[in-house]
Amino acid sequence: MSRREKRTTRRRVLQGLAAASLFGWKAGDAARRPARALSARTAGVDVAIIGAGVFGAWTAWHLARKGLSVVLVDAHGPANARASSGGENRVLRVAYGTARHYARWALESLRPWRELSERQSAPLFFPTGVLWLARERDAYIDDSLKTLAELGVRHEILDPSQLAQRWPQISLDGVGIGFLEHDGGGILARRAVQAVVREAQAAGASLRIAAARAPEPQAAGVRVPLGDDGEIIAERVVYACGPWLPKLFPGLIGNRILPTRQEVYFFGAAAGDRRFLPRQLPVWADFNEGDIFYGLPDLEGRGFKVAHHAFGEPIDPETADRRISPAGVREVRAFLRRRFPALAEAPLIGARVCQYSVRMNEDFLIDRHPHDPRVWLVGGGSGHGFKHGPALGSYLARLVAGEEKSPIPGRFRLSNG
Repeated sequence: MSRREKRTTRRRVLQGLAAASLFGWKAGDAARRPARALSARTAGVDVAIIGAGVFGAWTAWHLARKGLSVVLVDAHGPANARASSGGENRVLRVAYGTARHYARWALESLRPWRELSERQSAPLFFPTGVLWLARERDAYIDDSLKTLAELGVRHEILDPSQLAQRWPQISLDGVGIGFLEHDGGGILARRAVQAVVREAQAAGASLRIAAARAPEPQAAGVRVPLGDDGEIIAERVVYACGPWLPKLFPGLIGNRILPTRQEVYFFGAAAGDRRFLPRQLPVWADFNEGDIFYGLPDLEGRGFKVAHHAFGEPIDPETADRRISPAGVREVRAFLRRRFPALAEAPLIGARVCQYSVRMNEDFLIDRHPHDPRVWLVGGGSGHGFKHGPALGSYLARLVAGEEKSPIPGRFRLSNG
């Protein structure tokens, strides 16, 4: 199945599920007024951020450094096991085909990720480079290479003989071209998000572990009920809670964001086999046959990671049983036999069921609530959001603080997905 056919199939699934109404609740006239400075009547905070994943954490980080009072709320804690931003590691890369906006954000985010890593006692970022493999040089690769050149991103194009010489542990069956992004790599996801939250707290933000509910607008601020844990009154509220957004705003978002089940696997190389360690193998993405598999070398002894980038079945992030499927294991083992034969029979030493938060157009959601401009909705990472955390957080912080004067691009609007 081609990438275009896969996209069409996913779109049909999403369209079939999108039955909810557009708007979920209406606020009074007072709630429609623009955000203003903190007043004595609210007795609250400047900004409440619901969701301590990568988007919420970096937004809190930037807002706290602007001197605003910020409270970050998460039901299970930063980068928890249910979160889309949880898990062991993620890929940081820049190539994005024709999507130059995402390429710029990914590049803009690389430096903050590296600097965050350098501030820790143990590294978070591993600059292995990112290797792309494909059957032929198609339009996506041409567009990616053009954008990398325009942005000044270090890269090189490699033919099969060069690939074989440099990485003999990769079987190149069906591979006609590769290119390497030199400055990309892998990052320890859970630890990185938790480090961002700690730095936001050091800058003055506070963290609460509580289950936030939908906002209740009032004349003096926005009330966020926290169930048995009380409430927060804030001048502005950012809901950056990933796959929980449709649960909190069923009438407004409905299936405009669809959480999908994703399985990732970690395999153990043989004792003494160093070929799958970061110094011997880059992060990689394989685009052959229209299917996308990707993975990372063994970071900190966790195992060689491999996953299939294809949107899975719908999942409830709160209640889903997170056991992996035998069919998924068979699928990735078949891929290993073709591309990394030395690992074809390697033991499965770890696995995780997580989720993507998929928008129909696969763009992020960044927009105000249509009935209260003090409430912001952010999500729809669609399987590629983590790498953009620093840049997206900076952009959202400027929007919330009233510093960003340019209109939000249409691709991010609620009405466009």
